Amino acid sequence: MRVSSIGAKITMAVTGIVLVLFLIAHMAGNLHAFGGAEELNEYAHGLREIGEPLLPYESLLWVLRVVLLASVVAHIASAVVLTRRAHVARPVKYAHRPPVRGEGSYAARTMRWGGVIIALFVVWHLLDLTTRTVNPEKDVPEVYSAVVQGFAPERWWVTLFYVVAVVFVSLHIRHGIWSAVQTIAGPGNTWRKRTQTIAWIVAVVLLVGFLAVPLSVTFGLVS
Repeated sequence: MRVSSIGAKITMAVTGIVLVLFLIAHMAGNLHAFGGAEELNEYAHGLREIGEPLLPYESLLWVLRVVLLASVVAHIASAVVLTRRAHVARPVKYAHRPPVRGEGSYAARTMRWGGVIIALFVVWHLLDLTTRTVNPEKDVPEVYSAVVQGFAPERWWVTLFYVVAVVFVSLHIRHGIWSAVQTIAGPGNTWRKRTQTIAWIVAVVLLVGFLAVPLSVTFGLVS
């Protein structure tokens, strides 16, 4: 079944909102690391116990994972559909084209490659801090230890990759929020200004929040 371009844009907007809300919650959870090992480990354990005893252990956590995975797949699929249709609609590149407001921003120009870097980072992040495949700490309940060992000074390259990925995530979110509101609310000037401000605030908060823990570990402020 062929999905309309409007449908693809709405899908991107809705799934993007779901993912941004998850990132905000995830960032807030990460900040428990500043409370020490006991606080972070209890927080992580509490996530697995949500719904008990009415629901099995980790059941709601798995529901969340499935929803996030479906959102990521739908988000990427919609992006691919829209990109392909844009190329078909304009197969010949113009020698010169006046810049369009918002389109020429750094975030807009790097959305595609930023998406690739983000996808690679998500895979690494899962292998590092979820399955512990590439993390020195193999004991799943020891979340604090995994964070401290994962971003240890000798693993500076992991922190560097994390920083680059989070920067791209923030740029992606800034542009994504702007695009989502344009899709849902329309291109009104009032909404445009408000959206740009909100987008920057959310992007900066997530940037600082996500980088606070790994940089603090790498530079010895958290150990």
